[in-house]
Amino acid sequence: MAALQTPPGASEASTGTGSAAPAAAGLPLAGGGGSISGARSLRRMARAITANRKATVGAALLVLFIFIAAFPGLIAHDNPQAEIYPRSQGPSAQHWLGTTSFGQDMFSQVIWGARPVLLIAFGVGLLATIVAMLIGVAAAYLGGTWDGTLNVITDVLLVIPLFPLLIIIGSYLHGAGTAVMIAVIAATGWSYTARQLRAQALSLRERDFLNAAKVRGERSLYIICVEIIPTMTSLLVAAFLTNALYAVLFSSSLQFIGLGDPSVTSWGTMLYWAENNEAFQTGLPLWIIAPGLCIVLLGAAFALLNYAFDEIGNPALRPARSIRRVRAQRAR
Repeated sequence: MAALQTPPGASEASTGTGSAAPAAAGLPLAGGGGSISGARSLRRMARAITANRKATVGAALLVLFIFIAAFPGLIAHDNPQAEIYPRSQGPSAQHWLGTTSFGQDMFSQVIWGARPVLLIAFGVGLLATIVAMLIGVAAAYLGGTWDGTLNVITDVLLVIPLFPLLIIIGSYLHGAGTAVMIAVIAATGWSYTARQLRAQALSLRERDFLNAAKVRGERSLYIICVEIIPTMTSLLVAAFLTNALYAVLFSSSLQFIGLGDPSVTSWGTMLYWAENNEAFQTGLPLWIIAPGLCIVLLGAAFALLNYAFDEIGNPALRPARSIRRVRAQRAR
């Protein structure tokens, strides 16, 4: 198989269009001897994360929330649903954030509420990225009627305001659980990512390694899944982070206005019950501040990682000190 290579000294823009080009984005190249394995690509991403401050902070926050969601019982020992404590109490040694109007421990609710939020974030991020990847790449590579039909579907979803659409759907699925919310947000939120991946796939469609696969008689499905998609590693990671970020915001917003399952302990439902019980007016500001701050921090974790990947892949976005450091290293 012919390898896709960039001539020595060629500019980053010569390998494609804009920052989406494989060489400019630090993406693995497809082909024989010049290919970069998935494991090596992941190692490169890990090194890039540790070398970028935004990525390091975002990764640390995300790992912290993942640990909390995976082992909530190690941190909070009280049942978040148990209404067995004095009501409307302030912070104390027994209840670090106080208790709700129903006599529930707020700290336990915050800790246990991380799990459904992360499940939605990762579920939507993964599902929406997979759907967008298949539709966007298939539309670009197959062309013709396939491209036209898939573009119409994508354009329709792009012009419809997403959050009002989710409110309408949520009103018919009132009290929907975590799995239903993942499916609804993912089914309506893949279009922008599909448009990005389609543009990247169009820049690759006539590359030598794809022409070599066609000459060998490979099927279109094989070329899309084995030849094209692996060249989009960094772009797919960025798409996943973006979809996960919007999933956190949309799911929490839907739960806050009462369109989720109020019996599930999550940050959005905490805000819903706090608002219904007038937490600020009754002297329980932490009932709103604590889950709201967690939503902000988790969203910041995804946003920082996403912005860091943009900096890593696009030299124009890197801070001036990083560019000077790279130039100094090359001069040595």
